[in-house]
Amino acid sequence: MIISHRHRFLFFAIPKTGTHSVRQALRAHLGPEDMEQVGLFVKKRLPYRELDGISHGHLSVRQIKPLIGAETFASYFKFAFVRNPFDRFVSYCAFMSRESGEFERAPTAFMKHVIYNLRPVDHVLFVPQYLFLVDEQGQLALDFVARTEDMQGSYDAICARLGLPGQPLERVNASRHRPYWTYYDDELVSLVSGIYRYDLELFNYRFEDHARQPAEDHVG
Repeated sequence: MIISHRHRFLFFAIPKTGTHSVRQALRAHLGPEDMEQVGLFVKKRLPYRELDGISHGHLSVRQIKPLIGAETFASYFKFAFVRNPFDRFVSYCAFMSRESGEFERAPTAFMKHVIYNLRPVDHVLFVPQYLFLVDEQGQLALDFVARTEDMQGSYDAICARLGLPGQPLERVNASRHRPYWTYYDDELVSLVSGIYRYDLELFNYRFEDHARQPAEDHVG
């Protein structure tokens, strides 16, 4: 999460969408009056007592809006990156088994094990993306929803909107795996579709969105 009073923007960092690449690029433009909450690589906290128990930087609209006020929230440019839920779930499973190696040994079986047995429904890296971005009425509350699949183009558009100089994004905290669709069978497609149904509808993603997907995952 970044709150920039200098440039009047709010960046909502959804996990597993390349947030660290974007954070790193934006930090160069922040002033002393700007604030960030992040828990990986750099440790920073927003100065709000209500957030004292949160150690990560993936905060939601419903957490931030009451703290900064409705007027500030309405007037600042609000944006986030989203990612195809099928691809994001692969990245989640690869990340969570990075020490055990379970995903590498039997990826499809491990992904089903996560859903059937581990059931990490409250884990911040697992929860649907829309939950970070809707207001108290359940309505999408952002001005711009960027896509990880066009990360550089989306970032350039954000910089143009904010009057900031663009720059090539670096790879930060990226995982490596095959294209996401190679890990799925029909059962797993159905399971993940159910978990992330509203993400798929709201952000217009499908399992069949294969075009131009790189062979290596380019985000964290």
